[in-house]
Amino acid sequence: MNDQQKNDQQKQEQSSGVRDQEIRAALNEHWAASDANDFETEHLIYHEDAVLDYPQSGERTRGRSNIQCQRASQPSKKRFTIRRIIGGGDLWVTEFVLTYDGKPSYTVSIMEFRGDKVARETQYFADPFPPPASRAQWVERMDP
Repeated sequence: MNDQQKNDQQKQEQSSGVRDQEIRAALNEHWAASDANDFETEHLIYHEDAVLDYPQSGERTRGRSNIQCQRASQPSKKRFTIRRIIGGGDLWVTEFVLTYDGKPSYTVSIMEFRGDKVARETQYFADPFPPPASRAQWVERMDP
């Protein structure tokens, strides 16, 4: 690899590092706005033509405006507790607990970015369940 190629690669890595930091900041803002029921700020992260899939209910919502409207129409009180955000480049995953009216649902959001905004999001939801006694000797309890 010649010096020019090394410089180009270094610039590209720095650029992607900056972009990842910007996306992580946008995700933090998105989830904080979600928790605060700030529907305007919550949906700034999406492209106008974004698609949101809920595989478990078989629903697909097309367009930022429709995504925002369907979420704003939810009558339950929602809280978001972020467990972790991981990702890089165009693919980011957030694990969180979404609590509807006091009932937790363990949730995974997979966001696919196009540029600096989300083009597609898929969310999976799982209700908590009691641990079976048969595993007790090999596991430890996690904080919810």
